[in-house]
Amino acid sequence: MDTYALLGRTLNGTALLSPGLAGRAAFEIFRRPGGRSRVRTAEREVHDRARTEHLTVAGKRTAVYRWGDGTRPVLLVHGWQSRASCFAPWVSRLLAAGLSPVAFDAPGHGDSGGRTTTILEYREIIGRLHERHGPFEAAVAHSFGVAATFLALGGGVPVGRVVAVAGVTDIRFLVDGFRHQLGLSDRLGTELAHRIETVLFPEVDSVWDSFDSTRQPAASVPPTLVVHDEDDPMVPVRHAHRLKAAYGDRVELLTTRRLGHRRVLTEPSVLDNALGFLAEPSARPAPSTA
Repeated sequence: MDTYALLGRTLNGTALLSPGLAGRAAFEIFRRPGGRSRVRTAEREVHDRARTEHLTVAGKRTAVYRWGDGTRPVLLVHGWQSRASCFAPWVSRLLAAGLSPVAFDAPGHGDSGGRTTTILEYREIIGRLHERHGPFEAAVAHSFGVAATFLALGGGVPVGRVVAVAGVTDIRFLVDGFRHQLGLSDRLGTELAHRIETVLFPEVDSVWDSFDSTRQPAASVPPTLVVHDEDDPMVPVRHAHRLKAAYGDRVELLTTRRLGHRRVLTEPSVLDNALGFLAEPSARPAPSTA
């Protein structure tokens, strides 16, 4: 029995005696990213060239990385259990195109403080980086970072263009995936969802709709290239099709094969297509709504 199955079996057994205790335990596991991703050898040179600064978000020291001279800034938004250095191939290509990448390690990730984070903290970081370094000519987001980026767009952060790679479009999918991975019972799943609504996001009405990327105001969605692998084992390609169905001509869809969830982010042909998309004439800084 693997670690996740054993953990799920323990939680399910505990829930028979104390649903509240098991629910709290499942909730704490769900909200923590787990082990921190390290800078890989192939990413080190680009990572070390960044100018590093910090923000404080929810009391957590958050690392921000910048390359270039600040003109034509592009925001990079990593996913869950990842870090800014995953964009190293993008940084090199963006710099060569005359763009200035800006990235961050979310709380609980990389070199940032804290052990937990939320999509609202991602949104706050994106907004504050817009104030400090924007408006952004473009944003490139991966996985959970796509959901956070669309939430920021809907909240009024202007971005000229978006490249959304292997994107998660709704947090209910994350909850269902967590339940499936651990094999949690329906009773415990209901308890977990209740805690997400009342403890994690008590100030948010209609949590599941609010954090669904396909429900953002259409006017807030700039031209977007959605990239997704048809064989992605972590985030099914249907998430890409949901974005296309929601925003129509605003979205260009590029699907790949046999690249999975992570390699699609660094595949040279994907970068070629993305840089071509960002180079199109309408990819200019969006006007500030402030």
